[in-house]
Amino acid sequence: MRNISILTWLQPWSIFDTAPTTNRAAPHTALRLSLLLPWLILITTLGVTWLVRDHEQALTRNELRTQLDFSLRETVSRIEQRVAAYEQLLRGVQGLFTTTALGNRRALNDYVAALQIDANLSGIQVLDAAPQANAQSAWADPIRRQAMEQARDSGMASITGKLAVGTGAEKHPGFAMYLPVFTPGQPHDNVAQRRAQLIGWIYAVVNMEDFMASLYGKQAPGITLAIYDGADPTKPSARLYQTSNLNGSPIVAAPDGLQALEYMVVAGHNWTLDLGTRSNFDNHPGRDVATVIAVTGVGLSLTLALLSWFMVTGRARALRLAAEMTDELRHMAQHDPLTDLPNRAMFSHRLQDELERAKRHNGRFAVIFLDLDYFKPVNDHHGHAMGDRLLRQVARRLREAVRASDTVGRIGGDEFVVLLPELGGVDLAFTLAEKIRQSVRQPYTVDGLELCISCSLGVAVYPDDGHDELTLTQSADEAMYRAKEDGRDGVARASDNRSSIPS
Repeated sequence: MRNISILTWLQPWSIFDTAPTTNRAAPHTALRLSLLLPWLILITTLGVTWLVRDHEQALTRNELRTQLDFSLRETVSRIEQRVAAYEQLLRGVQGLFTTTALGNRRALNDYVAALQIDANLSGIQVLDAAPQANAQSAWADPIRRQAMEQARDSGMASITGKLAVGTGAEKHPGFAMYLPVFTPGQPHDNVAQRRAQLIGWIYAVVNMEDFMASLYGKQAPGITLAIYDGADPTKPSARLYQTSNLNGSPIVAAPDGLQALEYMVVAGHNWTLDLGTRSNFDNHPGRDVATVIAVTGVGLSLTLALLSWFMVTGRARALRLAAEMTDELRHMAQHDPLTDLPNRAMFSHRLQDELERAKRHNGRFAVIFLDLDYFKPVNDHHGHAMGDRLLRQVARRLREAVRASDTVGRIGGDEFVVLLPELGGVDLAFTLAEKIRQSVRQPYTVDGLELCISCSLGVAVYPDDGHDELTLTQSADEAMYRAKEDGRDGVARASDNRSSIPS
């Protein structure tokens, strides 16, 4: 309140008093609004404090829900990555048997030993190959058979439902992954071909406890995880994995805890992940939210306003930058990087547009081909860097010599093209060509060195010398060669036919 009083006292009332009567309402209105702002901030801060106090429990629960969902997504991602690594391992073994017989036990054992599975891909208890003739026992198991058939018909890796894996009386929940092996060199593009060319499977048997332990090492505190085979998490018999204590006893979620379910497809098989929270998941030091909000309310409001301003202006800057980058990329795709003149593609596009316009309106236009005379000695005697600087000066003179509506392009080396649209008469084309020739032949100063070159030009006029892009450009090109043959530094028209054209 003291701040408000000071602010009120400091206002320049005399300014408003000396203003015209008709304009006093607006300053007074603005002043009243500015005086209301601190009250609005104070009231808003107190309101937020009350709301946060009243809804603290709900907000905390939402935060915990977010953490639980994140843990669930992280678990799903780790499972997918590990299963993908298993599949990659099986494909490596599959590739081994493209060059060796499927029953080559020595090659398989040597390959498996080199992989060091226990160190790199823990969880796999068995990695083996099963020729079709030796897979009767697995084929007789309906759970394994379903995965084997799915792998055979799809050509992809497939996992089984829940299996009891292990040796002797000590069995643990797990699964097996199967990858088909087909006759090398034979097609297996469809189901019929894959069934006909099947010679066996590469498979791995995985202990689910070891599989999950290799993903986490140590479970996140306060979170329980259960994984079920299939889409029904209510069947205890379908449980593949359950978070447990060091003594092996399962850990269950608190009755009033949070729960998150996720259905995922793992190598063609459905799993259900059930995450729950224990009582220690939401243990955290208490906070006096009301005091924090009361103290920082005004500052938080200013921070949010600045943040909003930065977000708005940042978005505008990002959009402007994106537009500038798009324009720059478009310009680079349409212009010659040395002279910044339109390149061949852009010149062709403008020529096509002018052809369509001339056909619609029965108009005339001209195409000029220009090639520099004696440019090669410049590169030979002074270097290509000097030649590049000379080309940039030539390009500048060409732009200055033509009309604003004309297009000057560079198509490569020392070759240029000029499009002269909407000609009133043929004479204008030759007038502009002669202007270009005179401009080009004037001396150049490059790095303090005076250079002299000339150019030869060929002119083709639509429709006299062609009715399409190819004919017009060829006619102009041939005319340019005739100008060179006639002694260079000249202009020739396409319609002035000559029998011999230099190669």
